Amino acid sequence: DAGSYGVICPMINSREDAERFVSYCRYAPKGTRSFGPGRAELYAGSDYTMRANETILTLAMIETKKALDNLKEILSVEGLDAVFVGPSDLGLSLGYAPGNHEEPDLQEAIEKVLITAKSNGKRAGIYTLSTNYARRMINLGFDYVVISSDARMLMIQAKKTITELL
Repeated sequence: DAGSYGVICPMINSREDAERFVSYCRYAPKGTRSFGPGRAELYAGSDYTMRANETILTLAMIETKKALDNLKEILSVEGLDAVFVGPSDLGLSLGYAPGNHEEPDLQEAIEKVLITAKSNGKRAGIYTLSTNYARRMINLGFDYVVISSDARMLMIQAKKTITELL
């Protein structure tokens, strides 16, 4: 119980998965999260536990065809705040190699997640690998967009620096 303010859970494929996930992020009586916020109280204050159930964000990753098939049920779970699209895993599930894709059925699936989330009063986010793709997803209406990872960005810059040096 380190006291995170948001949890993104991978491979949420059903309503039951989403219900368990949300439950694990909330203290009783709203959930089944264990109690031990020693570290959390150091930076969040002594009232952390009194506010935790209302302040912790829960984000379910939508990464499979099964999750797409169960999307409405997943989004109906009380206490689930948002969904987060993992396009590489979703693409793999639909038969494509990982990466930013232009395949029409993958783009359709991504848009389905966004539209269904919004129509259920939930936020939607997506992971991207480039600024161009990120900009497209922002323009599409995603609430938040992750552009790569720190490790990937460091690797790209390191390769560029080495190439320039040689």
